[in-house]
Amino acid sequence: MEQFDLLMHGMEVVLTWNHLLLMVAGVLLGILVGVLPGLGAPNGVTLLLPLTFSMSPVSAIILLSCMYWGALFGGSVTSVIFNIPGEPSSIATTFDGHPLAKQGRAGEALTAAYTSALLGALVGVLLLTFLSTYIANFAMEFSSPEFFAVYVLAFGSFIGLGKTPALKTVAAMMLGFILASVGMDTVSGNLRLTFGLTDLLRGISFEVAVIGLFGIGEILCTVEEGLVFRGENAKINLRVVWNTWKQMPRYWATWVRSCVIGCWMGITPGGPTAASFLSYSVAKNMSRHPEQFGKGALDGVIAPETADHSAGTSALLPMLTLGIPGSATAAVMLGGLMIWGLQPGPTLFVEQKDFVWGLIASMYLGNVVGLIVVLSTIPLFTAILRIPFSIIAPIIVIICAIGAYAVNQSLFDVGLMLVFGVFGYLFKKLSYPIAPLVLAAVLGDKAEDAFRQSMLFSQGSLDIFWSNGLVGSMTTAGLVMAFLPLISKAARAVIGRGKAARSTF
Repeated sequence: MEQFDLLMHGMEVVLTWNHLLLMVAGVLLGILVGVLPGLGAPNGVTLLLPLTFSMSPVSAIILLSCMYWGALFGGSVTSVIFNIPGEPSSIATTFDGHPLAKQGRAGEALTAAYTSALLGALVGVLLLTFLSTYIANFAMEFSSPEFFAVYVLAFGSFIGLGKTPALKTVAAMMLGFILASVGMDTVSGNLRLTFGLTDLLRGISFEVAVIGLFGIGEILCTVEEGLVFRGENAKINLRVVWNTWKQMPRYWATWVRSCVIGCWMGITPGGPTAASFLSYSVAKNMSRHPEQFGKGALDGVIAPETADHSAGTSALLPMLTLGIPGSATAAVMLGGLMIWGLQPGPTLFVEQKDFVWGLIASMYLGNVVGLIVVLSTIPLFTAILRIPFSIIAPIIVIICAIGAYAVNQSLFDVGLMLVFGVFGYLFKKLSYPIAPLVLAAVLGDKAEDAFRQSMLFSQGSLDIFWSNGLVGSMTTAGLVMAFLPLISKAARAVIGRGKAARSTF
């Protein structure tokens, strides 16, 4: 009942005309970001972040979070109609969504995608509503060793659970740590990695790095690939929506599995993309008709969309309670909280109840608003997608430059954005993950501070990270996750030798 009372308080905060208008505006902007390859939710949220500096934190987070939901919804439009995922997490939706569109069932595929997305998001919000307070109260007992252990677990999980080779993940993470260390050392006050440039005294702005990595980097890749929009017609009316809704209850098991997978991958640093692929694979393996997958199976759309949105929503749980983002977009929002003067973590629930519960309440309303808006604006956005990319690309670049300049009113940051754009391009071409870099750039200085404070407490002894059951179990789990690829490789080698020895006899 305490959570319910707090949720009602959040509804009182959110249910004002200006916040409702911000929801609609955020969803519309998010859909536009989602349907335009080259932007994506992390970069869209980053581009909008400088515009929120003059807003109250509650209004700002409502606008950004609704843009996030809209981007997740919008990524499905291009996946189904054009076979072009607007979001990386929408890639799995193309496997069956576009074949359905080619069969003249685009309206059915989009209705199933959006309805599944709404249900997955609501499950993630329910998880956030009823678990966040308990996790926050538990985290109130944390000191610097416990927080460092949490950071180790987060970094280790990215290495152990990531789909890319572990060495590439570690390399990306190391670059993020370097970015986090530029500027003034928070403990000693010494300058680090400034190379005599006064513009680097304040450090490398997180927003500038993300705009370059996600925005300019994606634009460079897209221009190189010579993107051309050619899509299927999508018509949605009440009859199509109703007929699709009538047949969706038969896929309840797929929904349940996908929600569980999505919430788990959101709370751990798996993220929406990994959740959508894993959910699609599980749905295919457990289907009575796996041969239909890839040819237009409706549950091939339901599974990834449900997992995508439940993961995207539940990724905010560790961000708010522990200050650990569960996805790249959550990492961008974490940077926003710091800019607004809010400290993510357990104290946020005590000191900023209006902010936290206003955000949670806006998730319920924002996803419902998103479903209504996206179903009614599909013709508009499919028309926008037919604008030549040679016109859209320069507009995106200009928006990126304005966003980078607005952070510190510095042309140096615009140049830095272009440098990061080249890095983003190289990362994508060489198949290096950007999410671990973003995570390390956001949390690197916090992890360093927690480590150094722990060393001061223990007079240089690493035993402090195993001083009690809680910190010891988290540190051990983090190290196991970090070395999981090596452990798995060694286990496969032992099993292989065992089989070879048995076959010899």
